Amino acid sequence: MSSDRARAYTAAGVDIEAGNALVRRIRGLVASTQTRGVLADIGGFGGLFRPDLAGMAEPVLVASTDGVGTKLKLAFAWNKHDTVGIDLVAMSANDILVQGAAPLFFLDYFATGKLDVDTAAAVVGGVAEGCRQAGCALLGGETAEMPGMYGEGEYDLAGFCVGLVDNAKLVDGSGIQVGDAVLGVASSGLHSNGYSLARKILDGSGLGPDDPLPGADGKTVAEVFLAPTTIYVEAVRPLLRDMNIKGMAHITGGGFYDNIPRILPAQVEARIRFGSWKVPPVFTWLKEAGGLDWPEMLQIFNCGIGFVLILPQAQAEEALGRIRAFNLDAWQIGEIARRERADGGDGEQVVVEFEAGPDTPEA
Repeated sequence: MSSDRARAYTAAGVDIEAGNALVRRIRGLVASTQTRGVLADIGGFGGLFRPDLAGMAEPVLVASTDGVGTKLKLAFAWNKHDTVGIDLVAMSANDILVQGAAPLFFLDYFATGKLDVDTAAAVVGGVAEGCRQAGCALLGGETAEMPGMYGEGEYDLAGFCVGLVDNAKLVDGSGIQVGDAVLGVASSGLHSNGYSLARKILDGSGLGPDDPLPGADGKTVAEVFLAPTTIYVEAVRPLLRDMNIKGMAHITGGGFYDNIPRILPAQVEARIRFGSWKVPPVFTWLKEAGGLDWPEMLQIFNCGIGFVLILPQAQAEEALGRIRAFNLDAWQIGEIARRERADGGDGEQVVVEFEAGPDTPEA
């Protein structure tokens, strides 16, 4: 583009050449995520994707959108931008996986006040890595430079993922019944939820990004708090093919108490045994430093369980072994029981059973 033609826009704070430079930088990253359905390179007005519908009687598209939230504040403060893109993909890809869908493609939106090409390229690099982990294509996106909208060095991220499932294989929780096993798959830590509270606790602790987090085996605060969200697609998709997965939940905002009930029929409840899985040290630290109890923690954070599957008890051990083969910890964390108020009522559908102990309050 002619610098003369762009002079007025540049004077207003928008650097068109920086945007073009970013496109050149990320072209290879985007290409690394291409799958068979992608029909065009980046740069068009819309991304083109031709899905493979072979063997599907009633193809259903499943879509989800999300952002990263205030975790971005830590990325700004600590100048580390290469993993938040993984978080962005994970939040949507894991959500559509819950309904049995295979992710097809992802699009991202990056908005900032003044475009820094290096920062934006690092973010998009993370998005591309997340897409590779989820097995979907980064089909396109948008970069918006908006002077005056964001503080210096700040940006916002949003994205959405579209997946595909045959209607007969939709996972909606309707078949869940008494006696089914509840499996929990490990999180990598905080994932992308609860950061408004976590940052408040961290600010009051006096710890800096390079300090070791107490109890975290020498990992620094920055390593723990910016650990990217686990993407569960690769481990879970084979189970959907081979086993009777009746329901799944992505444990995000609202923790156990708000997410698991979204897939439960009204007449049943999930009884969860606290202590049946390994709680990462960051959650114990947040509990103690923030003066919280475990029920509060399980309402706000994932507390070490990022994804839940419900299936027949007879298949539980095999499923756990297959998940662990993908280097993910997994445990049976509970069972499905008859709900005390079968009419629905106001009773909660998640009952966490806390063992008596000096550090574990009653539910």
